[in-house]
Amino acid sequence: MKAGIPFFLFLIIGSVVLGQQKPPASKAGQQKAGARVDPVMGIPPSKMTMAQMKTAIEQSGNGPLYVKDVLKKKFKLDTIIVRRTWGFLGLADSLAFHGKVNKVYGPYDKGKFLVQILAKNPNMFNHIGQIFIDTSVFAPKVADSLGNVIMDKIRNGSTTFEEMAVIWSMGGEAATRGDIGWVAIGAMIPEIEKELRKKKKGDIFSVWTKAGLHIIRKTDDPEEKDGYALMMRIFLN
Repeated sequence: MKAGIPFFLFLIIGSVVLGQQKPPASKAGQQKAGARVDPVMGIPPSKMTMAQMKTAIEQSGNGPLYVKDVLKKKFKLDTIIVRRTWGFLGLADSLAFHGKVNKVYGPYDKGKFLVQILAKNPNMFNHIGQIFIDTSVFAPKVADSLGNVIMDKIRNGSTTFEEMAVIWSMGGEAATRGDIGWVAIGAMIPEIEKELRKKKKGDIFSVWTKAGLHIIRKTDDPEEKDGYALMMRIFLN
């Protein structure tokens, strides 16, 4: 999948860069003895607890502008592409899928930064299962014969896809009984994705790639889920 930024994210980034939105209006009587008072919490930023800072960012209405002009902290905007809905590669992927828009999370990395979810955009996902036979272990002819036996047994009801995955799969699917989960369209091996478009829910079929033989089950029809997220990392030090 190309790591392009959806149009709505450009709009958000543009508003931050150009400063089109004004910072929150100050409350009356906020300036005391020359001290700079936070316009959301009503106290100097230096006196805020971590919980108060997170609440202030969430309530500001424009997190990036608030962090820059009021908290005077550095930040970075990241566009995250969600490739699957579990088994995430790291913190960013997990927050991009599970996090709520406007919510501030953290601190992370021993108190070094917070993360705010600024926006989300959907993508389409396939739910699949896999039994992978590695041709660096089995010769192609043996893998082909084994694959046919596995599919025949599943189709005639003498065993299940899950049982065969536990016994035979060499791609780590034994631990999940063959379930790959929901994978973003565009993030899978092209040969597999091409065949999936031709299949209906419940179909079991095989696909050859350079790595070996993939026995695939189309577990569900494609569904729309959170696929992109614009996130702000706020550096605390």
